[in-house]
Order: sequence, then structure tokens, then C-alpha cells
Amino acid sequence: MSSEPVPEDTLKLRKARGAFFTPPAVAEYIAEWAVQSRSDSVLEPSCGEAAFLIAAHERQQLLMGSDGKRPGRLDGVELHRESARAARRLLAGIGAEANIHEGDFFAVEPTPTYDAVIGNPPYVRYQEFAGASRANARRAALAAGVSLTALASSWAAFTIHSALFLKPEGRLGLVLPAELLSVNYAAQVREYLMRRFARVRLVLFTERVFPGVLEEVVLLLAEGAGGTDHCELSQVDDATGLANLPVDRTSAWTPVSASGKWTPALISPSAARVYDSVLAESGMGTLHSWGETTLGMVTGANRYFALSPKDAHRLGIPDDEFIALSPPGSRHLRGLSFTPSMRAALGESGGQTMLFRPGSEPSRAAQRYIERGEADGVHHAYKCRVRSPWWRVPYLAPADLFLTYMNADTPRLTTNAAGAHHLNSVHGVYLHSQWRSLGKRLLPLASLNSATLLGAEVVGRAYGGGMLKIEPREADVLPIPAPAHVNELAAELAGVRDRVRRRLAEGRLLDAVRLVDEVILVRGMGIGRDGVAALEAAHGLLSARRRARGASDRRRTQSSDGAGSTLRAWSPGDGR
Repeated sequence: MSSEPVPEDTLKLRKARGAFFTPPAVAEYIAEWAVQSRSDSVLEPSCGEAAFLIAAHERQQLLMGSDGKRPGRLDGVELHRESARAARRLLAGIGAEANIHEGDFFAVEPTPTYDAVIGNPPYVRYQEFAGASRANARRAALAAGVSLTALASSWAAFTIHSALFLKPEGRLGLVLPAELLSVNYAAQVREYLMRRFARVRLVLFTERVFPGVLEEVVLLLAEGAGGTDHCELSQVDDATGLANLPVDRTSAWTPVSASGKWTPALISPSAARVYDSVLAESGMGTLHSWGETTLGMVTGANRYFALSPKDAHRLGIPDDEFIALSPPGSRHLRGLSFTPSMRAALGESGGQTMLFRPGSEPSRAAQRYIERGEADGVHHAYKCRVRSPWWRVPYLAPADLFLTYMNADTPRLTTNAAGAHHLNSVHGVYLHSQWRSLGKRLLPLASLNSATLLGAEVVGRAYGGGMLKIEPREADVLPIPAPAHVNELAAELAGVRDRVRRRLAEGRLLDAVRLVDEVILVRGMGIGRDGVAALEAAHGLLSARRRARGASDRRRTQSSDGAGSTLRAWSPGDGR
């Protein structure tokens, strides 16, 4: 079995079609689960170099004496010609009789004739998943009664289409992005799986499975027919841990709804019960109940448009051709309030606290700066060239609060006491008029509770490097103490404000959270301290899991010569 990818197939080409070689331990584990009889028929869609068919053949050989039957047929579908040729060669080399069809899997008419469909679907993000391929994929999903959104990546339709090839009691074993658990566009996939299969099992990893690839994965093991109301969960550190993971070592978890996010499945049942009870409290609402969360201004070239006071003065551009800015990034937004004095101090130390935004008739100094930008090609940047004039950034009024977008610990709400404008490195929260005064005073403080921190891990998305990313639509459903509840507790919250502020300044986030928990959850909602401790532990588990994957990514990056050499550590005969 070759240890190198086919010569004609480069990392760039594999990435474009969403192909990543599967570690042998993963293919072997899924094949062992899925192939239960020597006569089982097996399909590997988008088979690459046939990792799963090879594992299925070896599994059939092990079962040779169990029933005396002929081996079941092994079929594969592969779009990439050279990979299909390599699959045939590798299968023939181990004496496996298999049929590899070259073509688009979505163009293959499904027939429910297979005992097992196993594999690693291609992962192509929606931005690159377009044209005929997307149209074919959406038609394939619609054949199962599933209408996917335009934001769906390739694996979503692939999962649905794969299931249509199974016999009613067949088994579906796929390596899927962990997006399955959390992204909105996967809601239809989650709902379909629980409607179609009698048993849905997920195997989770605490570390990343594919070296050099930031995307986290889960193993989906689904079987039988008739539907289910719960998932079964197993967890291991990495692919090597699968060898010691019994199929029956699972814990059950029931989602609030089949289509809802499955991220809460990662926390303990006791913590999940407390979390659900807090969400059901009248004192707990969402950030959307307070106001609207929006993206910040997009300049197209922050280095050009965002200037320090020193640079602005050196250019001789009048102050009225700038607007006050919260500097790019969010390191300065870790307290309860962003004040005028904080903005001034950042400006004095070289921070970009001024946004170049002249009027329709720029001053002579501003015009010189515009000409300098054109000489440097700034006007060719995408966001610049699609607006007129290119040098006038679309205006967005100062927000009441800032919400951090990418977070190592947890999203932070900060009152915009400086009245500064913000760029798209943070979100702006515009409070409803009836809650504006209360929210600016107390919402950043009230949001520092264990239920909200846990909620951020549930509604947000783990990103490369262990960061937690939260988009405006996700921020809308972030659990936040309701306005009326905060109003009732206003005096008590004000009483802990100074202590919370000091702990945040010292970097003691969890100590600050415990002070707020006592007000919001214990005294305000009657949640017992054991329940609060369960929430804190669940948040700690999810955030530690996210950061551990980020640390693992960094270690692997440091020990690798690059993504290409890392991927080549896996045999191309192991498929995708």
C-alpha cells in the first residue's frame, strides 16, 4: 500500500474538493461497527483511495468462518479519476473484488440495497460549493424530503444522500465535521437523522483527528429504522483511543428538539438539567430581548483608515474629518466599560482611535491622504472598490454596548461609555429604548454569570486555535438575565460592581463570575449552590475542551513542516 498521495493530486486540489485522508484507526473502527456479516454489502461514497472499502474487506475476511456465505459486494463512487484508479489498484492488491464508479455521487440514483454505507464525505464550505455540484446536492437532499439552506456545506447533502442507499435496517457510519452539533444549517440534517434511524450514536474527540486541518470531526454511527428521541454519546482523546472504545460504552442524551443544537450533549446530564431549568426561568431571557446585535463597520483596509492621534496630527488632517473609534481588536474590551479616558490612553500609546472619514469635500490634507491611498492601491481592495467614493466608509452609529466576536475565554459585553464607533472586529449592541439606561449600567455586569458563560459555549462555535466565535445571529439567542430580573436586582448588582471590576482587572474572570452568580442565580433565581457549581463545571469542561484542541493544533503546527507534509503522514491508501 503506497504511503504517498497519487502524484497528480496536490494538497491544493484535494482541499478544493474537500478531500482529506482518513487515519486508518478511524476507517477500521467504523468498518468493524458497520460490517456485521461476511455477506454485508458496503458502499463507500466519495471513496478516494478506498480507506473504508479496504477496512470493510479486511472485516469480511475476519468474519469468513462465521456464516459460510460469500463476501458481500463492495462498491465505491469517486469523482477524481486518479483517486479512483488508485482505489482500484489498492483494492486489487489485497485481493478485494470491488467496483469503483467514476462520477459525481450526487448524480447516482439511490437504491436502498446496501447493508452499510461508510466513509468520509468531502468537506467543501458553502462559499466554494457552487454551480452544478450544489444544484445536484440540493436535489439529492430534496429526494429525502430535506430542504437545505444556501449556507450548507457539501457534507450536509452528502449525509442525506448516503442514507438513501441503505436497506431499512442498514447502518450509516460517517466522519463528519463537528458542525453537525452546532451550526444552524445542519438543523435539517439533525432532524432527518433522528427521524430516519432507530439509533443515532456520536463518537466525540477531545483532540483533532486530522493533522494540519483545523476542522473538528465527530463519528456518526446510525442504524435501524423508525426514528429515535435521543442520541448515544461516546468520547475518546484521539483516533488511537478508538481501539479501546467498546461499542456499548455510551451515555444517552435527549435534545430539546431534534433540529436544535446538539452541543449540550457534551455536558453531564445533571448540569444539563440545571441549565435547562435556568433557561426556563422567567428571570432568564436572551440578548435579543435587550436589543439588536450588528456587525461593525467594514473599512476594507484598517491600516489605512484607522489612525493613531499622532499619525493623524502628522498628516495635518483636521479633527472633524475623523470619527472616534474603538481600536481594531478587542483586547481593550475586557472590563465592564470602555471610557473616554481609556480611549485617550490607548491613543496616546499609539492605538488607532481615529477613523478617517472626511465629508463630500475633503480638505487639502485629506485629499493628499486619499491620493496617497490610491498610489498604494488601497482603492483596489474589494470593499473599497465597490463603494463610491472608495474613501468614505459606510457610517454606523455608536453602539450602546460592544460584544467581543472572537474569544479565548468567553464573549464580553462592555458599555460604550466613550461613544466610540466600532469596526467589524467586535459587534455592536443597540439596546431597546426602554432598557437603554438599565442595560448600559448593568447588563455587562449581569452577563457575567455561569449560565451565560455556559450558554456562550453552547450557542457559539469553536474556531481554529481554540477560539470561541459568536456571530450576531448566535448572539441573539445567548442566554442573558431578562431586563425585568436585572431591574429587580439592580441594587444588589451595583453593590458588587467594584469588586467585580477589580477581579476583571486582575484577570480573575471566574472569581468575578462567582460574585455575580450569587446575585443573579442563587438569590435572584433560587438556584442552589450545587446547581451553580454544576453550571460552572460544565462551562469549564467545554471551554477547556475547546482550548485543548487549540493547544493541540499549535503543537502539531510547530512539529510539522507544513500542512502538506502533515497530511502525507497518513497513507493515501487510507482514503479520504
